[in-house]
Amino acid sequence: MVDRFTVAISTELLWALIGLLLTIGGTFLPASVAVPSRDWGHQAIQMYALGITYQFGAGLLVGCVAGKNPATLSQVAYVLLGLTPWFPVFSKGGGLGYLAEPSFGYILGFIPGAWICGYLAFKAVPKLEVLLISCLTGLLSIHFTGLLYLGGLRLLGVVKPIEFIQLLLKFSVEALPGQFAVVCAVTILAYGLRRLLFY
Repeated sequence: MVDRFTVAISTELLWALIGLLLTIGGTFLPASVAVPSRDWGHQAIQMYALGITYQFGAGLLVGCVAGKNPATLSQVAYVLLGLTPWFPVFSKGGGLGYLAEPSFGYILGFIPGAWICGYLAFKAVPKLEVLLISCLTGLLSIHFTGLLYLGGLRLLGVVKPIEFIQLLLKFSVEALPGQFAVVCAVTILAYGLRRLLFY
């Protein structure tokens, strides 16, 4: 007979694997939004690129659906896998050389982002607003970690002052509208999955 602890661990590991696969897949899948066309005769729906990928949304989704442990484990596995030279799962490859990439801090931020999102998502009854706040808090922690890492690279002289401002705008300001759209989609999907799975 299988005890509840074994089932819980197995379920968390399964969700962690799902989160890892979604994060890897999301790295290479550009986020876009579908908008109805004014000219229904030729094209009913137009797709507009958001300038980001679905990568960060995977950890937030698993956090909202399965909790902090599987979400965090999936993102730790993603970061460790990407830092090995054999699995180039990051958008520009992988390996230890990626530590000098300005975007690595944001990838590193997936870990606390997934944890805090999963933690908050299970503190109350799953309502849309609770899940949205969980995702937004996770997104803020991703940006906070990314900014700290970027600041560290600036202090070490890896990033020049003018580059710092450009990178800050690129990764934290210009990306926010698209990331907010992905957060909204993740919130709705997570809400539906939580109701479907009865938890």
